[in-house]
Amino acid sequence: MPTLGFVIILILLLIFTSVKVIREYERAVVFRLGRLIGFKGPGLIILIPFIDKMVRVSLRTITLDVEPQDIITRDNVSIKVNAVLYFRVVYPDKAIVNIENYLYATNQIAQTTLRSILGQSELDELLAERDKINLQLQQIIDEHTEPWGIKVTAVEVKQIDLPLEMQRAMAKQAQAERERRAKVINADGEFQAAAKLAEAAEEISKQPIALQLRFLQTLADVATEKNSTIVFPVPIDLLTPFMQNAGNMAGEKLEEFKKALDKLSSK
Repeated sequence: MPTLGFVIILILLLIFTSVKVIREYERAVVFRLGRLIGFKGPGLIILIPFIDKMVRVSLRTITLDVEPQDIITRDNVSIKVNAVLYFRVVYPDKAIVNIENYLYATNQIAQTTLRSILGQSELDELLAERDKINLQLQQIIDEHTEPWGIKVTAVEVKQIDLPLEMQRAMAKQAQAERERRAKVINADGEFQAAAKLAEAAEEISKQPIALQLRFLQTLADVATEKNSTIVFPVPIDLLTPFMQNAGNMAGEKLEEFKKALDKLSSK
């Protein structure tokens, strides 16, 4: 009976070591007596006990945080940049055989590539053309990791830390740019207003009476809106008819007075 129990345990142990279940997102890289025979899965696979060895490899996309890197840009600005890397294993056998630790190796190549590419760019390019830099990083890292059976799907520069002095300088530059735009808009408005006033003056010059009508309309508007006393300079053209009438009346009175003196002197 002890012998039968030992045999049953041995059979169960052999079954446990020879039958493996591989998930849908996994592959089993199988080695037979130390030699690679390929990868299997998903589903149920059978290994030869004590002869075949397998290594599980996940095919899911891996998100890798690239540690912040101290970088000096081409225009001599010291910044600190970190990024995030998305990649997945395409060929499990290469990821196991061609590289000892593909996660560590991918992280290291991402750090060196990040320092190299960003060090060749200026600060304005890093801030304004981030999509272009991300694509360049993705292409270069993918070329380096392709022999390892790894496909880099995306690289994103996550954060750029600027020195405090540079942040102040950029804030001043942005403020100066806003002030410049405001002045340009104001000058453009003044130019348009002057052009419209010139057109209005040209039209009024064709009809001089229009200026007097406009002046009277302004007086009427002010009179209805303001209760205080306002002194306006009155154009001479408005007073000329009244002055002519007053002169004519004074002349007539003077002639009458002279006639009355002549009558008195004749008597």
